[in-house]
Amino acid sequence: MTARPLGWVGIVRLGLVQTALGAIVVLTTSTMNRVMVVELALPAMLPGALVALHYALQVLRPRLGYGSDVGGRRTPWIVGGMAVLAAGGVGAALAVALMAASPLLGIALAVLAFVLIGIGVGASGTALLVLLAKRVDAQRRAAAATTTWVMMICGFIVTAGLAGHFLDPYSPARLAAVTATVASIALALTVVAVWGIEGRGERTARDLAPEAAKTPFRLALAQVWAEPQSRRFAIFIFVSMLAYSAQDLILEPFAGTVFGMTPGASTQLAGMQHSGVLLGMVTVGLLGSGIGGRRFGSMPAWTVAGCVASALALLALAAVGLAGPPLALQPFVFALGVANGVFAVAAIGSMMGLVDCGRAAREGVRMGLWGAAQAVAFGIGGFLGTMASDIARALLGSPALAYATVFALEGLLFLLATALALRVIERARPAAAPFAVAAARAGSGPGI
Repeated sequence: MTARPLGWVGIVRLGLVQTALGAIVVLTTSTMNRVMVVELALPAMLPGALVALHYALQVLRPRLGYGSDVGGRRTPWIVGGMAVLAAGGVGAALAVALMAASPLLGIALAVLAFVLIGIGVGASGTALLVLLAKRVDAQRRAAAATTTWVMMICGFIVTAGLAGHFLDPYSPARLAAVTATVASIALALTVVAVWGIEGRGERTARDLAPEAAKTPFRLALAQVWAEPQSRRFAIFIFVSMLAYSAQDLILEPFAGTVFGMTPGASTQLAGMQHSGVLLGMVTVGLLGSGIGGRRFGSMPAWTVAGCVASALALLALAAVGLAGPPLALQPFVFALGVANGVFAVAAIGSMMGLVDCGRAAREGVRMGLWGAAQAVAFGIGGFLGTMASDIARALLGSPALAYATVFALEGLLFLLATALALRVIERARPAAAPFAVAAARAGSGPGI
């Protein structure tokens, strides 16, 4: 007996897990970052190093995905990962409070807390994407990717707004109480969201391939890496996400240095970019899943389009920085946001579509490998972008030329990612013995 594909209610329920993830993560990477730098007057590199640690631990995603493959069920890993993340979030708040009295002890506790945060995000996020990929029809994957991504952003927005309200006036005890409340709500929301959604009908990895369940992790990872499409897609994810994240920390300095924008104006420019990202995501969700019963393009095709459009937008920004009129900056930044939004959602949708392309009972390892590539690229992308702009300015002497050079390099990275994506698309094939959903269409309605 196989489980039915998820309906829209089921997709939204799993999207609530992403909302819960975003709610905890935004407190640890944004609010606590500010408290350490402003209220505690600690070096900015401290929160930067802690966030980098959280990203570095995402290399464990393949191992965490392997654990869910062996057990054959994703729900325990989603809930368990969220519990670890919640514990890490509360630990981080306590660490910030401790730093005021004993900086060394506080930093030591913060390191432990961010280790838990990294492991929790990796375990819960990897298992969630595999469950989505296996339980959502191909026709709905674009909308599912959009829904879960937008719901994660909603988690950022709602938590930042409410937490900001209850954190004033600031005190360490108030920060700990707010974080504990958010973490508790997030964990409870996750349990409710996934309760019964996986069902009992899906066969486990042991049922499908007993020898696969006994395979050691290192061999399982080597098997996945030996699959040409899995390896190529991992490299594509790394290169494209490197280009995607390298622009984040230099866009506002570029606007201020080259165009003389005030901090308020450059912040509004960043808001315009994020609006474009949201529009791009929604566009892929609507057109990729079908309007009026007709789909417009596959997820791999949208991924390629997003990469090409992002490259063109970055090259246009480079040209505007050198010789373009200031009025051209805003529309090109908005266009970059739209292109990035198309790319981001389509890449997630492509992950979901390709996770079964290869050896059976290796979906968690495969998704974990791609998730690790994404996280590592994010972890180093921002740093490399800022470093490249500093080096270019020192060598070239002109801020406009330096930023134009960095934007052009990022555009070339996106073009390289396009070529890699095309190679993956050409060679993608479904698994011979899929560990995926077989929809019981005869006489059955939509899933959960």
